[in-house]
Amino acid sequence: MELSETHTLPVSQQRAWDALNNTEILRACIPGCESIDPDGENAYAVVLSASVGPVKARFKGRMLLTDIDAPNTYTIVFEGQGGAAGFGKGNTHVTLEPEGDTATKLTYTATAQVGGKLAQIGSRLVDGAARKIAGEFFKRFGAQVGGNADGETPPDGSETAAAEAAVQNTESNEATDTESGGDGTKRKKSWTAWISKS
Repeated sequence: MELSETHTLPVSQQRAWDALNNTEILRACIPGCESIDPDGENAYAVVLSASVGPVKARFKGRMLLTDIDAPNTYTIVFEGQGGAAGFGKGNTHVTLEPEGDTATKLTYTATAQVGGKLAQIGSRLVDGAARKIAGEFFKRFGAQVGGNADGETPPDGSETAAAEAAVQNTESNEATDTESGGDGTKRKKSWTAWISKS
C-alpha cells in the first residue's frame, strides 16, 4: 500500500513541527489511539484500536523517528501486531515547508505492508481505511494546532471551525469525509469532550 497527500496547516512551520512531536497532541488526533509512550531515543510504544472492513483489532506497536532534520522533515518507521487480525509495518516520510509566516505545507508519503486477516480482505478496503484514518487525523490536527499563537486553548466551538478550515485547505480528502458519515461526527464530539475535560 502506498499513500501520498499534501495538507496546508494554518500555523507556522515551527509550531507544526512542535505539534508533530508532542505525544499528547498526537494521541488526541490519531483515531482510536489509546496511548503513545516514550520507548527509547526517538521511539514510542503505541496502542490503538482500528477497524478495516470486517476486521476490528487492538494493535500494539512501536514507532521510531529517523532521518530527523528539524523543523523540515523526518521519517516514521512503524510496526504493529493486532493478534488474530494480523500485522502492519511500514514507514512514512513527512516534509514541512513554510508558506509565509502563518501557514505550512505538510506532505507525506507512506508505504505499508499488512499480513494475516488484514491482507485477506483486499487492498481496496485497506487503502480506503488508511485514507479515512489519515483524513480524520488531519481534521483533528488542524483543530489542535489552529488555536492562538501563544498556545492558549481556543474558545469553545473553535475546534470545529479550525478543523473545517483545515479541511478546506486539504487537497485530497473529500472522499474521506463522505465515507466517515455519522461515525466521524460521533468521534469528533467525543474527542471535543475529551479536550474540554483535560
